[in-house]
Amino acid sequence: MYPVELSGKTGIVFGVANHRSIAWAIANILHDAGVKLAIAYQNERVRGVVEKLVSDWDDDTVLIECDVSDDKNVEATYQQLETSFGKLDTIVHSIAFANREDLGGEYMKTDREGFTLALDISAYSLIPVVRYAAPLMTDGGSVIAMTFQASERVFPGYNVMGTAKAALENAVRQLASDVGPQGIRVNAISAGPLDTLSSRAISQYRDMKKVAAERSAMKRNITTDEVAKAALFLSSDLASGITGEIVHVDAGYNIMGI
Repeated sequence: MYPVELSGKTGIVFGVANHRSIAWAIANILHDAGVKLAIAYQNERVRGVVEKLVSDWDDDTVLIECDVSDDKNVEATYQQLETSFGKLDTIVHSIAFANREDLGGEYMKTDREGFTLALDISAYSLIPVVRYAAPLMTDGGSVIAMTFQASERVFPGYNVMGTAKAALENAVRQLASDVGPQGIRVNAISAGPLDTLSSRAISQYRDMKKVAAERSAMKRNITTDEVAKAALFLSSDLASGITGEIVHVDAGYNIMGI
């Protein structure tokens, strides 16, 4: 048990796909801290996996199918949450997608459709997620998105997803300004390379992970548990004065020049 108590708080985690998901690690740690959770999964194909993951939890976790590419789906998700929870304290947005063919080769070959899709799912989706949540966050709260340093630098193979992460980070700052007066904080965690289902689609992921371990200040890769602990901190009152920030959890890779 970590020394952060969040009993009485409610939250929703978007993006749980399997046991390797960053979203699942965050959901686990929030649940251990006492947060009553809803898990939003993409479609019926994923539901069985999510049901199995939460089967060991001794409470009635709310499972909601939500396709974030459809604003009506997002709005309906929060209507269900209002019925189930009444209010909301924490949101985790761990959603990203790009066509596999756009995660390799030359960036300039990205087509318009692939570009639009990546930005819609990976960046724009945060906007309705916050828009429809804000009325339920009556006591303030925390919104956490997941990003990567490719928003600022070129990582061959990450391609259009780097553009999407840059847009996501700008959305984090804009949304932090919008909802700050309500006491709602919006931040993003910039995690180092992690072995997830999504990372397998990145053509040069193995190189990214190897270089990060060699060149980071701590000379190692990070773990999903370390990202989850950062999310726990941002969800708590310990982070009450932090908003609009990109918090790096990358063993110090981002500070190194060579």
